[in-house]
Order: sequence, then C-alpha cells, then structure tokens
Amino acid sequence: MIRTAVLLAGTALLTPALAHADEAVAGSEGRVAIVVTGKADGYRPEDANAIKTPTPLVDVPQSVAVLTREQLDDQAVTQLGEALRYVPGVVLGQGEGHRDQVNLRGQNTTADFYLDGLRDDTQYYRSLYNIERVEVLKGANALLFGRGGGGGVVNRVSKTPDIDKAKGAASAGVDTFGAFSIAGDLNQPLGSNLGARLNATYEEFRNHRQAFDGRFIGVNPTLAFQPDADTRVELSYNYDDDERTTDRGVPSINGGPLKGYDDTFFGSEALNIARVKAHIAQARLDHQLADNLTFNVIGQYSHTDKYYGNLFAGSAVDPVTKTLTLSGYSSATERESWIGQTNLVWEGRTGPIGHTLLAGFEVSKQDTAGLRFDPSFAGGGTTAVVTLAKDLVVPAATLTANRRATESSVDTWSAYLQDQVELAPFLQIIGGVRYDQFKIAGAVNGVGAKRTDRKWSPRAGVILKPRKEMSLYASFTRSFLPQSGDQFGSLDATQATLDPEQFENIEAGLKWDLHANLAFTAAVYRLTRDNTRFNNPVTGLAELSGRTRAQGVELSLAGRILPQLQTSLGLAWQEGEVRSATASAPAGRKLAQLPNFQASAWTRYDVTKRFGLGLGLTHQSSMFTTISNAVRLPAWTRVDTAAFFDVNDRLSLQLNVENLFDTDYFPSAHTDNNITTGKPLNARLTVRAKF
Repeated sequence: MIRTAVLLAGTALLTPALAHADEAVAGSEGRVAIVVTGKADGYRPEDANAIKTPTPLVDVPQSVAVLTREQLDDQAVTQLGEALRYVPGVVLGQGEGHRDQVNLRGQNTTADFYLDGLRDDTQYYRSLYNIERVEVLKGANALLFGRGGGGGVVNRVSKTPDIDKAKGAASAGVDTFGAFSIAGDLNQPLGSNLGARLNATYEEFRNHRQAFDGRFIGVNPTLAFQPDADTRVELSYNYDDDERTTDRGVPSINGGPLKGYDDTFFGSEALNIARVKAHIAQARLDHQLADNLTFNVIGQYSHTDKYYGNLFAGSAVDPVTKTLTLSGYSSATERESWIGQTNLVWEGRTGPIGHTLLAGFEVSKQDTAGLRFDPSFAGGGTTAVVTLAKDLVVPAATLTANRRATESSVDTWSAYLQDQVELAPFLQIIGGVRYDQFKIAGAVNGVGAKRTDRKWSPRAGVILKPRKEMSLYASFTRSFLPQSGDQFGSLDATQATLDPEQFENIEAGLKWDLHANLAFTAAVYRLTRDNTRFNNPVTGLAELSGRTRAQGVELSLAGRILPQLQTSLGLAWQEGEVRSATASAPAGRKLAQLPNFQASAWTRYDVTKRFGLGLGLTHQSSMFTTISNAVRLPAWTRVDTAAFFDVNDRLSLQLNVENLFDTDYFPSAHTDNNITTGKPLNARLTVRAKF
C-alpha cells in the first residue's frame, strides 16, 4: 500500500509541473520581530507561528498543515476537533466525551496541544472563537516543544490587537438540532501606540443523541503596547467555561459497532456531566535588537478546575441475551501551571554561508490534584447488567465508591539551539539539539514516588532547492515521553522505574509553491516508538507493548487554484503495527485508530462577487478501535455543502449542510465499547456582520 502511494504521489506531480509557478512570497508580517503570524491569502498560509523562526513553510523540513481563519469560517466550525478532521494523518479520538483527543500519525495524545507556542495540555474541549488559525506540525517535535509530541503537535494562534485600525465583527449561527452560537470580535486603538481587542462567545450544544446538551462561555481580552517600531508587548487573559453531557457513544456487537441505536444514550442524564473552568493569562515581549537579531520573552499562567462523571457501556452487547454491562466513574481535577520561555533569533552570514540561528530556554512548573470515584449501583456493585433497548433503563446509581486520590508536581527546564544553514542558494542544512530535565513527584492514595529524566533531543535535516519556490527535504527528529501517561497526574512505584518512551521520525518530502497563493506538499515518513504505552481495550488504562512503528504518505494542496476557486485537499496512506511481542500485544498487532486511507477536500467557488458555493468531502477507511484488534469501525464517506451570500460589504449569510446524504457512520472510539456515532443530515445558518 505504501509503495503504491509513493507512485501515486509522483504521478500527482505531473499536473502541477505544467503550471507556471510564480515567485513565492517569503518572510513574515504582523507581529514585531521573530513572531511569525502566518499571513495567508484565503486557505494558503506562508509560515507557521510554532516554528519559532521567520522561515517560509517551503523551507521547513517537516510536514506542516495550517487551517486559516477563512477556511474555518467557510466550514462554520467552532470547535478544534471539528476543524482537525480536514488534516491528513490526523484521526479524531472520542476523548471519553469530555476532552480533545487525537491520533497523529498513529500516536494517541490528549496533551500535545499548544496556544501561541506554549503548552496547553489540560484535558478539555478547545473553542476557536478567538483563534486566527490552527497549525499541525507532524512528526517528533521535542526540539521546539519538549516532551511528548511524538506524532506531532497542534498549535492554536490567537487573534491579537491591531493598533492602527478600529474594527469589529459579530456572528450568530443556529442548526437544525437547535444548537446555536453568538460571537463578537472588537478591536480598538487606544492611542498611537496602544490597542485592545476583545473576543467573546456563547454557544449551546445539541445533536442527534437522546440526552446531549451543554453550553460554552468564552471571553478573551487582549492589550497590545508598541512604544517604538522595534518593541511590542502583549497581555492577554482567556476564560473558558464549558458544561456538557459526557457522552461515550454506543457499545460493540460481533466485532463491530452496534447499529440501529445511534440515538440511544448509554448513560445517566443526572450523572453524565462534564464541567470545566479554565483560566489562561499570557504576557509577551518581542524586541528587535538589531536588523538581524531579535528576541522574545513569554510567560503563561493557567488554572483549570474540572469535573466529569459518566456511566457508559463497559462490555459488548451479548448477541444472544441482548444484554450489556454498564460501568462508570467520576473524576475531579485541579491543575495550576506556570511556563516561561525566551527565544533569540539571529539571521546573518559567516562569509558566504547564511544562518538562521535559534537559541531558547524554557522553565515550567505544574501541580495537579485529582479525585476519582467508582459507581455504586442500586443493589450493590460497581457494574450493572441492563437489557438493550432504544430507551435504555439505567439502574439508580451514585458515583461514591472506591475513592482514589492522586497528586503530582512536575518541574522542568530546557535549553535548545538550532541553526538553519544556507550553504548555497540550492542547499540548506538544519541541525539542533534540546536538553530537558524533567522531574516528577507524585502519589496515589498517599503513597508517593519520584523520578528525574534528563534527555537530549536532536533534530537534523537537509533541504535541496532546485527552484526558489520548491524544496526537496529529508529530516530526522527524536522526542521522548516520561512514563506517567501524557497528563502526568500521578506517579506510582512501578512507573518510577521505567525509562521514558522514545519517538524517532524519519521523513522525506517535497514542497512546491505553485504560485504565490497555492502550495503543494508531499511527505513520506517512518515513525518508530520504543517502550510504547497504549490504552487497554477493556479498562482504557495505559499498558506497555514494547516497540511500534507507523509509516505513511501524506499529500496536500492548499490555496487559490483560480481567482474564484480556493481549496484545501489532503490524502494520507498509512499503516502501523506492534513490532515487539509482549504479554499485552503480540508482534504484528495493528495500531488502534489508524485507517489505511484518509481523504479530505474542501473547496469554495465564488460564482459572483456576492455569491459562492462550497463542497466538502471526508473519507476514512476502516480501522480498529483499540490495540486488541477485536472491534473494527467500518469505512465511511461524508459529503458537506455550503452556500455564501454577501448582502453587502458588511453583512453576509452562510448555509452549511453537513452529511448531505445522511450517511450512517462511526468516526471515532475510545475503547472497544465506547464508539461515537456520526451526526445525520443537518444544516447550520450563520449570519456575519462587520463594522
């Protein structure tokens, strides 16, 4: 399959080769100094905030996907998970119905999320109301981000104040389930060198499920001060208040998802509740010391209070008796985090050789405390057997049994150095290394353990540029993950004896700016993970399986093909398996939630200056729900459409239709018996105003 994909990738290049490729636009605009805000024309970005240097994407030796604000608006998405379905190589996880969770190149993660380049790893759902764009950097990324990031990272880039111009926008949308949202974005200069921006939203959730509802409140004020042309200071505060039903989908039967019960809620309306309040405050200073020397200093404080309770299907449906077992638990978590980071970038030459040198330092502290309770069903016991029905009869229960208390304190400091060297106009090399000291002290029910890991994470690559707007690259990166789960909520005596997981990513690819507004990328990779952790298919808890390997091919095309037509296309062929036999997973077992083929396409065609049409397609081949390989989700294809109408220069209407052909599909899972059901045909009407 992979060899065939490589041949297809080569064939795909023949058509672009016939097109005239204008000179690509390089460099960055927007923020002062080294911050690359990602100027974009429509769906095509030029650079990435998370790269930390002013490097055009065509010269970055790794696969990077960027979802611009214009694309997010055209697709009418308000949540991060909804947006990521259009990124090749990204598979959405269910997240137990209370958090963002993704599989990046076959690597499951709940923690590899970032906000403006700083870690945002608490388990919750992320809204996009105050986000300018979303960046997905694939492959191991420890040099830039530290621990984790084995399959990649997801970085959200915030909207920031424009000091020179007053402007505002508002939107309101409602869908056929009754879900709705309102949002406002106000930017106001407060003087010649001071500006403020306020983003806010209120959203209510509804879908096809029997008992699902919820609401989200988000407020994000930001202040920017620019005393001179070389300096900019930004202060921001982000408040998220999310409450929703914890919905873990349907169980399996006979090795596949239970069909015909897409609306049935396998839980308790009273107990299946998730609440989170998240506070994130950021301060940032960017300063240009000289024409070729810049630095920034960034600080972030976050505090999160979270609770969720859930009952869920704890077993498959017995095909003979038509019964299943219900299980559940509740969890309360409080987390406080501090992060400080500074970066220095020098762009210059030593004789005929050019350099983009990055030197950085990061320090962080994170304290987490958690409580967990099991269910107590009427009549005793922490599980209950129920009879399958469209309206499930759930025995009375409380979440009060078997208290488990956890706590942890994580302290890290890191230093990194990287140089992108231009040896000739057609040849660049990149090399760098990061050193991390990671200390964790944790306890479970008062029994504590400690561990310190000190790791070096290298990055190396070579870039050939037969043309200014084209690059051929090869790269090697390494990352690590200490053995306490990616949330580091606790540490027990066994985990304290285990070496960290290690990720090694080898990648080669082609990037071609076909013209200033259209970019094509192709990448082939092999990602090896040692001392691997995966979730047990029954308990959902982490276990070790030795070595795994994922490999694949990814293709993407983003930007404006014609003046009236812009598109975002993605294809991914991939495969992954366990490579070393252990008691938990024999060699040859396929990786969970890694479909062999994915395809996504979104296009917008402007028929006139005021009227446009949109068409989207998402396809995913079949995949196993867990490493047990006992349950397989069937392949599915979903078609979406949209229509856009500008009433005038300030007011527009938008209609998005999701799942046009009412496909019955199962997009994600958490265990073998927590399987998400896809939404049926529905429509969303959005009104947007500018002022």
